[in-house]
Amino acid sequence: MTDTNRSLDGGVEYVTFEIDGRWFGAQVSDVHDVFAIQAVTPVPLARPDVAGLLNLRGRIVTAIDARRRLGMPARTGGYAGAMAIGVEREGESYGLVVDAVGEVLRLDADIREDAPGNLDESWREVACGVFRLPKGLLVALDIAKMLDAPPSTIAAAA
Repeated sequence: MTDTNRSLDGGVEYVTFEIDGRWFGAQVSDVHDVFAIQAVTPVPLARPDVAGLLNLRGRIVTAIDARRRLGMPARTGGYAGAMAIGVEREGESYGLVVDAVGEVLRLDADIREDAPGNLDESWREVACGVFRLPKGLLVALDIAKMLDAPPSTIAAAA
């Protein structure tokens, strides 16, 4: 956890989003942009979780399909209406494609729990913990792990 992500009261801020009816979050410090997807250009022979390329204000961004990465069914209707969480990793820009973006929540780090053992393996390897909240379970994702997934894991989930 970075100091830039801690609020004055010791909580950690998370951007929340929905993927296939489930609730996830990413630390605010890991998110650079949130944007609606206009068009996705497919990339031949790319990994199954690479949706394609996006043009974000003149920058070429690799779109990572969070559903595919997490072993969920594909979106019906393609990427129309989808949102993306803009992140950077080792100088490259990515858009993590999600169904909807929610609010920013400030959560006390003391209520974060380790990912439960019964959580799907493809989720557990990219989760940095879970929060049990009145709205339901929020799975906190480690963005670096989401982007660094080994190809064998992605192929198994596809």
